[in-house]
Amino acid sequence: MKSGIIEGVAVKGLTTHADERGFFRELIRSEDDFFREGFGQWSHSLMFDGVIKAWHFHRIQTDWWYVVSGVMRVGLCDMRLDSPTHGMTMDFLVGDLQVPVVVKIPPGVAHGCKTVQGPVQLLYMTSHTYNPDDEIRIAYDDPEIEFDWLKGPPIK
Repeated sequence: MKSGIIEGVAVKGLTTHADERGFFRELIRSEDDFFREGFGQWSHSLMFDGVIKAWHFHRIQTDWWYVVSGVMRVGLCDMRLDSPTHGMTMDFLVGDLQVPVVVKIPPGVAHGCKTVQGPVQLLYMTSHTYNPDDEIRIAYDDPEIEFDWLKGPPIK
């Protein structure tokens, strides 16, 4: 299994402005190169402890994920045959006590998630409105994707 940064996937670090009232954090601006694919839909997902949602990818849709609360494990796998990172996977945590980020997932990159500490509140934007014909589903334990949703973090 190859792991590293998948072509087209972007993890945008966020700036937090905090004071005694709380904080403000800007996620995406319409003029950001990070958001060039544009807006189609904004959604909110609540996931309880231990929930795994994997795998699927889109032919045309780009997703942007932001975890508001909880800790979520993100799994990505490049399914694009013509990509220099074809077959590569990414595995990382987002959410509470993690560096605040927005994750950009391009078309052709299979994605899934697991609630590590929940509930997880996930806000996600998509470049197109929901189209079931653009959602290609893959079993969570597909042997062609070398990724184990059930394993824990490495012991260091």
